[in-house]
Amino acid sequence: MTDELDDLRKALKAAPAPDGEAKDRAMRLAMENFDRLQGSTDAARSSQDRPDEAAPLNGVRRMLKFLTSRPALAMTTSAAALLIGVAVILPITDLRLGGPAGPTTDPAMTGGPTAGETPAVDTTVAMPEGDTAVTTASPEVEPVVPAPEVDAAATEAPAELGGTVTANTDSSVAAAETTTGETVIAEASEPEAEFGDTPAETAGTAEADASSAAVAEPAPEAEPLAETGAPLDNLTRTKPTEEALAAPAPSDALADTELRLRADAAPESGALGYVAANEAAPVPEPSLAQPIENTEEYANEPVNPVKVTAEEPVSTFSIDVDTASYAVIRSSLTGGYVPTPDQVRIEEMINYFPYAYKAPTAEEAFSSTVSVMPTPWNPGTRLVTIGIQGALPEVDARPPLNLVFLIDTSGSMEDPNKLPLLKQSLSLMLSELRLEDQIAIVTYAGSAGQVLAPTKAGDRAAILAALDNLAAGGSTAGAEGLELAYQVAEGMARDGAVSRILLATDGDFNVGVSDPEGLEAYVAKKRETGTYLSVLGFGRGNLDDAIMQSLAQNGNGTAAYIDTLSEARKVLVDQLTGALFPIADDVKIQVEWNPATVAEYRLIGYETRALRREDFNNDAVDAGEIGAGTQVTAIYEVTAPGSDALLNDPLRYGTATAEGTAGELGFLRLRWKAPGAETSTLVETPITGREEATTETRFAAAMAGFGQLLQGSTYLGDWGWDQAIELALSARGDDPYGYRVEAVNLMRLAESLDK
Repeated sequence: MTDELDDLRKALKAAPAPDGEAKDRAMRLAMENFDRLQGSTDAARSSQDRPDEAAPLNGVRRMLKFLTSRPALAMTTSAAALLIGVAVILPITDLRLGGPAGPTTDPAMTGGPTAGETPAVDTTVAMPEGDTAVTTASPEVEPVVPAPEVDAAATEAPAELGGTVTANTDSSVAAAETTTGETVIAEASEPEAEFGDTPAETAGTAEADASSAAVAEPAPEAEPLAETGAPLDNLTRTKPTEEALAAPAPSDALADTELRLRADAAPESGALGYVAANEAAPVPEPSLAQPIENTEEYANEPVNPVKVTAEEPVSTFSIDVDTASYAVIRSSLTGGYVPTPDQVRIEEMINYFPYAYKAPTAEEAFSSTVSVMPTPWNPGTRLVTIGIQGALPEVDARPPLNLVFLIDTSGSMEDPNKLPLLKQSLSLMLSELRLEDQIAIVTYAGSAGQVLAPTKAGDRAAILAALDNLAAGGSTAGAEGLELAYQVAEGMARDGAVSRILLATDGDFNVGVSDPEGLEAYVAKKRETGTYLSVLGFGRGNLDDAIMQSLAQNGNGTAAYIDTLSEARKVLVDQLTGALFPIADDVKIQVEWNPATVAEYRLIGYETRALRREDFNNDAVDAGEIGAGTQVTAIYEVTAPGSDALLNDPLRYGTATAEGTAGELGFLRLRWKAPGAETSTLVETPITGREEATTETRFAAAMAGFGQLLQGSTYLGDWGWDQAIELALSARGDDPYGYRVEAVNLMRLAESLDK
C-alpha cells in the first residue's frame, strides 16, 4: 500500500504547470456566452390574439410588469391578503356564527357583473355614512395618495358591499374618495392579525371628515379576540349609493361572502343596517336553544257551573279512566312553569292514583262506594264522592292478547323524550306478556309500513331488534298508519283473544285525515270489529292532546302521557292489565239529586265526558270503558237548601218535592255493557248522606282542590296551597309507590311558581 501512495505522489509532482493563456481564453468565452444569452430571442407575443377566457391572465402579466416599486408591491400584498381573508377565513367564521345567507343572482343585489361583462378584481364595498372602511383595488386603479415604502403587509378586513376603501400598510395612511364623495382614512394592522380581530386591536382609531382627512396614530400590536363574531367597529363606514350597489363584484366567492355580511348586519326592521362605530354587535348565546313554537292543543270544555236542582236535578256523564292530564301537569311543573288551565282535567288528576275501594264480588264486574264529607274549601257545602272498583281477574285467567304497536316515527319524534323514550317504554312491558301473546309493529312517517310481522311475545330478541332499529324522519301520515294497524290487527284475530292497538305518538298528524272529526268517525267504525285503540303521548311542544283524546275515547281505549321512564313503568307494567283488558264497556253514571236536601250541585271535572240525560238509557251511545282492576272516582259539591253558601236565589214558584225521599241526598244509577254485549246492565244505589269519608276520599278531595287551584277556580274562596298541601299530607295513607308524596311535592312546586 505504501509503494502505491509514493507512486501517486511522484505522478502529481510531475504534472505540467498551469497555462495562463488557456485560462484567459476560457474566461473570455464564458463571459461572451453569458452576455449573449441574457435576453430572449423570441419576439414579444401580442395579447390580442388570446381567447376571451384567457383575458384575466393579461391583467396578471401587466400587473407583474407594472409592479416594480416597493409601494406597489405592498399594495398587491394587501390585495392578496384581503382576498385570502374573505374567500377562505370568512366562510369558516360564518359557519361559527350561524351559517351563510342564501345566494342571489340579482346583479343589483350582489354587485356582480351583468351579462357580457368580465369580472374585475376589485373589492369595493359600502358602509354607512360617517364610518371608516377598508378595501383593496386592482392594479389598474391608482390610489389617491401612494403609500410610503413599508415592509409589512396590508390589513385584511371585510366590509359591506358598495363603498370605496383604501388599505394602508403599518404606520402609514392613505385616503380614498368614497362613492358619496367623502374621504376615508384607514390605517392597516400588523400583518399577523387574523380575521375576526376587532379594528381597535388591528387597525387603530380612524377618523373621517367630509372635507379633509386626519392622520391617525399607529395601532398597537394586534391581540387575538375570542370567537364572538364581533364586527369591525373601529372602521368608519359610508352608506352605499345605488351606483355602488350595482358595482361589479370581484368574484362569486366574494359576492356570496359580502351577501352574508349584509344579512348578518341587517337590523330587526329588515332594512340594510350596520353596526355603529365602537358599538359591539349582539351575539346570540350559543349554549341556549332557540325557543320552539308551541303548537300544543288540549281537549277541554268550560268548567262545569253550579246547577240549581229544582231546574236540572239529573246529572249524566261517561266515566273517564285516562291519566294523561296529570302527567302533562307534572311535566310542566318540573319544567319550571305553571300549566295553563286548558291542560288541567281534574278527573284525570283524581283518577291518576289508586284507591282502596271495596272490591266487587265474584258475580260483579265492579262495585261502587259512596262517601260524604264537609267541603274543605267551603264549610257551607259537602262533597259527595262516588268510587268504582273494577274486578281483577287472575293473570292466568285472562285471554290471549293480540297487540299491535303503532309507532310514530316522523321527524317530530326525534327528541330524546319522544322516540328514544318510547322504545325504552315499550321494552319494559315485554316481561309482563305471556308466551302465547302476539306482537306486531307498524310505523308511520311519510308513509306507513309493517316492520315486524306478528311475533310471539316469547321471541324477545326479534321484538327488541325491531324496536331498536326505529329512527325518526319525515312527515306524519297518521291516518295511513291507523289504517294499516287495523288491517294487521284483523289478520291477527283469533277466537277468545283480545285485540288492541297501542298508538305511541306526539299526536302531530299532518298528512291524510288529521281533523278530530274525521279520525273520530274512522276509529268509531273500526271499534265495531272488536279491536280497541289506546294512545300513549310523548314529548312536548307539539303535543296534540285533542287528537289523542278523540282517538282513545272513540277507540274504546285509554289515553296516557309518558314523560319519564317511571311513568312508562306505571302505565305499561303496573297497570298493564287494566289498560289492555276491559271488563265493562260504555260505563255511564247518572245521579238524580233530591231538591228537598240538595238545592245546588256541581260536578268537579268530567267536562269532556258530559252526556245528555236521554243518552243514559240509549245503548247506542258510546261511553267509557273500565279495565280489569281499575278505579274511577267522581266528586260532586252539593249545597243544602237555606245554606249561606247558595249561589242562586230560590225560585218564586218552586217544584214540589217527592214524598218518602226526604232523607236521601240523591239516587245513583250505573249502566254498563259486558265486552262485546249489545244490551246494558243497570245498577241503582241511593245516596243517604250518612256515608262516612275515608282517607282515600279525603286524598281525592285534595287532588280536586289541587286541580282547581291550577285552573284558578272561583269556587275556592280563600282556600289556597297551604290548605291543599296539609289536606294531602294528612290523607296520604298507604302509598307503596310514592305517587301521593310526589303529588305533594308538585303542589309545593306549583305554590312557588305561582307567586
